This record gives sequence, C-alpha cells and structure tokens, in this order.
Amino acid sequence: MIDAETALALIAVALIALAIAAIRIGGAGQVFLVAQVAYWSLSYIARPVVLLWVQPFPAFGDNVADPRLNRIGYEYGIGMVLQPVVFGLCVYAAVVVAYAIWSPRRYGSARSVRSDTDLTTTLLAVYVLGLFGRAAAYLSGTAGSAGEIESSDAILDFVAQLASMAAIGLIIYLRPANRRVTLTVLGVLLILELMWTLTIQSKTPIMSAALALALRFCFQGWTRGRVGAIVAVSALGISAFGLLQAAIKPADQTQIALMISDGQYPSLVRPFLSILRRFDLLEAATDAYYFGGRVWLSPWEVLRHSLESLAPAQLQGGEKFRSGVAWANEVRGASVDMSRVSVSLADGNINEGYVFGGYLGVAVGVLFTFALLHFAVRALLARHIFFIALGLAVTEAPVLFERGILGSMEVIGKGLQSAVLIWLIGIAVRQYRRHTTPPGDGGSGHQAIGAFAGPLNDVDR
Repeated sequence: MIDAETALALIAVALIALAIAAIRIGGAGQVFLVAQVAYWSLSYIARPVVLLWVQPFPAFGDNVADPRLNRIGYEYGIGMVLQPVVFGLCVYAAVVVAYAIWSPRRYGSARSVRSDTDLTTTLLAVYVLGLFGRAAAYLSGTAGSAGEIESSDAILDFVAQLASMAAIGLIIYLRPANRRVTLTVLGVLLILELMWTLTIQSKTPIMSAALALALRFCFQGWTRGRVGAIVAVSALGISAFGLLQAAIKPADQTQIALMISDGQYPSLVRPFLSILRRFDLLEAATDAYYFGGRVWLSPWEVLRHSLESLAPAQLQGGEKFRSGVAWANEVRGASVDMSRVSVSLADGNINEGYVFGGYLGVAVGVLFTFALLHFAVRALLARHIFFIALGLAVTEAPVLFERGILGSMEVIGKGLQSAVLIWLIGIAVRQYRRHTTPPGDGGSGHQAIGAFAGPLNDVDR
C-alpha cells in the first residue's frame, strides 16, 4: 500500500515521462499524448490535491467531494483508489517511452497536409447536414445533455454527430488561400462548437475542436502564437463553460446547492471547480475500488460486447450493450444508490481494466489505448476518406482520455457508420466536381481524398 502523497508523486513522474516522450515522438501523436497528459493531470492530480487540501464535506450536487472518500478519510481513500492508476500510468508511460526510443518521430511530424478540394468540400457538405441535425434535435427537444441516455433521438443524434466530425476535419484540413478567410472560418467553427457545448452541456465539442486546432498547427509547424492559441481556446472553452451556462440557465435547486457548497472551498480554488467537476475519472477509480475486487465482465463477455458494438443495433434485433450505462448501474451502483438516476458515465481505461481483471486488466486496457492512439494518428494521415473519417470519429469522442475498451469500441462502431456515409457523400462530391470542373482547371478532382502533396505553400504557413 502507498499513501496519497506517494501515489500523486508517482503519477506526476509517469505523466512527465509521457510528456517528454511525446515531444520526441512528434507529429499528431504528440498532440494526442500531450492532451492525455493534461486530461489525466486534471483527473488524477489536480482533483486529489484539492481534496487533500480542502477536505470538503459532501454536499448535494457537488461531485468533487466524494462521500465515499470522505467516509474513509481522504488521505487513506485517495491512496487506495489511486494504486491501480499509478500502475496503469506507469505501464502506459513505459510503453510510450519505449516506442519513442525505438522509433523517434515515427508519426511523421515532418509531413504536411495540403488542402484537398474534394475532401474539404465533402466535409463542408457533411457539416451542413450535421447542422440541420443539430437544429432539429434542439427544436424538437431531443438534444441530449452530457450523460443523458433517454432524451436523445438516435437518428438525430447520429446526424448531429456528423457536424462535430466535419468541424474537426475542416479545422484540420481546410487551407484557404487568404489568411483573413482562414481566421474567419476557424473562428466561426470554434464559436459554433462552443455554442453546441453549451446546448448539450458537455465539454466534448469545444475540447475536440481545440484538439483539432492543435492537430492543424502540428501539421503546419508550431510557433509561439499557435501554442498560445491552443492554450487560450482550451482555457476559454472550459472556464467559460460554467459561467456562460449559469448566465443562460435560470438558477435551479442544484445550482443553488452548488453555490452554497462552493463556499467551503478557498477562493483560490473556486474558479476551477467547474473544470474539476468535468474531469471525473477519480470518481471512476473510486467506483472500481469499491467494487471490491470482483470481476465485472469475463474476457469472453468483453470480446462479445466489443464485437457487437461494431454492428448497428438494427441488425442485431435488440438494444446493444452500453458500457457507460452499465458502469453507472452495476459498478458505481455497487457503492452508490443509482436506482433513481439514469446516466452514462466515463469509466476510463485503467478503471475499466481493473474491474475486468485486476492489474493484468489494467495493463491490457492501457495497451489498447496506445493501439487506438496509433490507429487514430495513422487514420488522420490516410489517403482515403473512409479512414480519415474513422480518425475524425476517434478525435471527436474523448475515448483516448476517459473511456476503456468497451466505450472505445462503441465509438468505433458509430464511427464506421459515419465513415460509410461520409464516403458516399465524398463519391457524390467527386462525381459532381468531375462533371462541373472545366478541363485543365487544375482542380484536385482526380487526387485521392486526403492525399499528401509535399510541403505547404508559403500562404498556408
């Protein structure tokens, strides 16, 4: 057993090693790895530090102060729940460091993406379709909030998700010739993603957009201004989330209770509470600890549910297994009364692996995450729009940060459906351009969608 301070120190060392390895690897892999470091730092370092410092008393609506940890003592409880996290992050960091040593810059950071008119036109068409889906979901009242499972319409949710994928693709691949047009387009896309973040009360759209902006800059080459832009967009999107939501929505019982409970935190911590409440993997680690060492699902069940996630539910004749809902009902439900709550929760690769098979399950979970990260990088660099769409699906969903094997396979399954639709739209776009583009126009209609074409022009930089 290790105490809380030692656990936090070991986690910090693992994340620092991960960040150093990311710098050596470079390319799009660097962006994903640095994002993982930031995400896991907020979940597994910042939040435990606040709990150890403040020792807050649990209150209604405040998920920072976990009543289970408060009951057994924050010092003891955090030390216990973080032990699998320490192991998992150390294994993950070791794998990434080994990869960085074995194959430095294997992710092709020197290669740059030239804008492909077929690709960007396809993404624009998909984005317009997705915006119609968002509008229909909002006007019909079926735009589900973060964690909700009952209010969202499956078809509208699928169409609305296309907007997020297309927005990410446009941010990464669109290369207007005019710098002012570039800034305008990027600004509009970021604002629309922030508005959708507020609408569905989820941090995912704006964080995915910030990640896409980082990937764009990664392909173009880093500068101080671009680094500052990434930090500004991420900080603004997360910090403004709570403030804008509070200004838009009328105060209800939960918000009033939160305002009261926030009073027990020091003034230095209060501005960051809205951020900490949305990075809740420490809760999932507590769920896994309180599950008592039991095995949640057998390896065969994990494999079966993973494979079933790849096929549409309509072809299976029934509802598919939803890992986030099952985690809430069965894993968290083992230590928290969830009988009157119906939500989908983030489990995390380490926590999910721990309830699958102890520390061996943790190792399998982090290796799967590394493999998925590698796949996402390769997909974004692919020459075919089908694989690019799969890479966008992984980038759009936070599976590399807060989901395990089952949640990731669910996203891949939905991504396959989206990729097929985007591919079909891409075929239509190419055929239309082929019949409307005059001969010798110099368009990219005959290029493979997403193909690399050497360094960027000076105007793209």
